[in-house]
Amino acid sequence: MNTDTTPQARLYARVADSTARMVMNRYSTSFTLACRLLARPVRRDVQNIYALVRIADEIVDGAGSGSGAEAARVRACLDEFERDTEAAMISGYSANLVIHAFALTARRVGITTELTRPFFTSMRTDLTREAHSGQSLDEYIYGSAEVVGLMCLQAFLLGHSVSTEDRRLLTEGARRLGAAFQKVNFLRDLAQDGAALGRQYIPGLSLERLNEAAKEEVLADIDADLAVAGSTIGMLPATSRNAVAVAHALFAELAARLERAPVAQLAERRIRVPNHTKARLAAVTCYRQTGLLRRAERQPA
Repeated sequence: MNTDTTPQARLYARVADSTARMVMNRYSTSFTLACRLLARPVRRDVQNIYALVRIADEIVDGAGSGSGAEAARVRACLDEFERDTEAAMISGYSANLVIHAFALTARRVGITTELTRPFFTSMRTDLTREAHSGQSLDEYIYGSAEVVGLMCLQAFLLGHSVSTEDRRLLTEGARRLGAAFQKVNFLRDLAQDGAALGRQYIPGLSLERLNEAAKEEVLADIDADLAVAGSTIGMLPATSRNAVAVAHALFAELAARLERAPVAQLAERRIRVPNHTKARLAAVTCYRQTGLLRRAERQPA
């Protein structure tokens, strides 16, 4: 069923897209900066993906749980949000503007419940699990971050033909980039996750046990993920390459600042990258990507 055939449906879709864009703009300066470098149709779809996962996270850790609602009510809201998402992915319509925008993107780029269900499973985990084992953490990171990278990859590759091997490599790169983003957040949010939310994501690592050696171990894992992800950026279409490169650079810079910060600082404040530094990194990264592309074009076939 095509729901985008009448003037009313087209207007509603534009309003839904605008709502998703506003969610991204208000919640993340880093992703907003990177997203501006995407070609316009791809940008719309990535904004729509971001808005859905952001609102789901808000139900669990932000406005939903922070409103004083009981845990059962928060769980019910999340379950309803998932049901509405799946229904809209089938029908192409939702009364929830964020879900409507995501559903149109999902139908356009081929996102299925194979990716949305692990995401919502990880969101539900945050309502029940306080500490992770190695296996449960891997499953959590896959659902909360890696599948989001895979959703975005679906948008990046829409209309582009790639070989089976290139798709395999790009899939691995998308997963590893999502995992790196999540692990960076685990490290810089260690104090908030432990004190405010009562959670311990990295097994055996808490503020009480945090030392330089433990911090370096986590950062080495992040660096390995970023290295794999970085090696695949040049394989992406030009419509998304600069944006992904900038997102990669911003989180690499954040990881570097976490490495330089004494562990005591991680308990006192959330490490950030200033906006002027983000802008400089974006400009430098795009310049480098342009140079790499020109050199590649000069190489003999």
